Amino acid sequence: MQSEKGRYSQPRWGVTRWLADAGPGVPDDIRSALIGDLYGSLPVFAAGAVNTVAVAAVIAIREPTTPFIAWVILELVICLSRLAVLLAAHRAAREGRPTPTDPHLVLAVAWSASVGFGILISLASGDWVVAMLASLSAAAMVGGICFRNFSAPRLAGTMILLSLGPIVPGAALAGEPLLFIVFLQVPMYLAAMSVAAFRLNKMLIATMRAERENGHLAHHDTLTGLRNRAGFVAALNTKLAAPAGNGRPFALLFLDLDSFKPINDTYGHAAGDQVLMLAAERLRRALPETAVIARLGGDEFVVLANGVTAEQALGIGQRIIQAVTIPYRLADGIFAKVGVSVGVAVSPEHGTEAEELLAVADAALYEAKSDGKAQCRLASVATNVAALRRLTKMDPTPALDRGAA
Repeated sequence: MQSEKGRYSQPRWGVTRWLADAGPGVPDDIRSALIGDLYGSLPVFAAGAVNTVAVAAVIAIREPTTPFIAWVILELVICLSRLAVLLAAHRAAREGRPTPTDPHLVLAVAWSASVGFGILISLASGDWVVAMLASLSAAAMVGGICFRNFSAPRLAGTMILLSLGPIVPGAALAGEPLLFIVFLQVPMYLAAMSVAAFRLNKMLIATMRAERENGHLAHHDTLTGLRNRAGFVAALNTKLAAPAGNGRPFALLFLDLDSFKPINDTYGHAAGDQVLMLAAERLRRALPETAVIARLGGDEFVVLANGVTAEQALGIGQRIIQAVTIPYRLADGIFAKVGVSVGVAVSPEHGTEAEELLAVADAALYEAKSDGKAQCRLASVATNVAALRRLTKMDPTPALDRGAA
């Protein structure tokens, strides 16, 4: 998972790591998305900054004493620093560079401490208009702190404590007995808002996990764990769209298991499924990590091999044949043997569009099947012509069941 504006760096300092920690067992991609949420947007930041700076300025005009003037200056320095860091972070994320997450978190805590400082000196001043303005402003900020930062509940709890907690010592300094009720109210309010932040965080992570799993299921085969057709076409289109990928050749290898249907007929579909899972695992071991492997359905697989020539792709095809054709040991001591035929298309020689390359590789596979079992064939001119004819006829299923071959 990744923010639409880019990827944001995890904090590196000990205290900021603790503040932003999402809890145990949270996947790295979700952690990155949670960090991105902490940056928020410029309009949301501007609303909070304008509010606190304006309140501090109005109070300083009414009470032009050193503490209040210092508060206005502190608010301005912190808010301008936060704005600079926020802009730099968004730009760095878009460009794929590390983002200043540690300063961002520290400044967020400093801002909440500044709000708390304003409450403290306002209550201690004895001016109830000033005290009311500062307290209302802080109370309004607490809701925003909780709902903006529940991606990191420890950070939200710390900011709530620093911004609203000083009401308690401020009430003591004010010396007004009626205000002593805040000794009971504020701790309960702080606890309730902190608990809300943690609960919202759990709900958010659960939702993100569900989205992550749904996204995985939409692009992966449930039996083998490989990509499905949608996932493979998406990866292939990404490869074709990448500027660096257009200049480097890559190969598409279309695979079809030979004599697979008799296994289903003789031993049942459970045995057939086991063969498919074992074949997928052998493909993973035989191919480099950079290769994209997919099961298109039935006993058909396809491989995207990056940065290879036609000769190297044929070598990969032979390696696949050697790995897949080793007999499979199934349940009850049964041994099953299948072959595999491979058709190879190379981009840009054989095409620059996803469906075109798949059709050419499929046509090359048809030639390999026609020549006998366990063959690997590179697409030829005749293959290209046959594939193009098939595409022009708008055949939606160029890869038919060849399992009985």
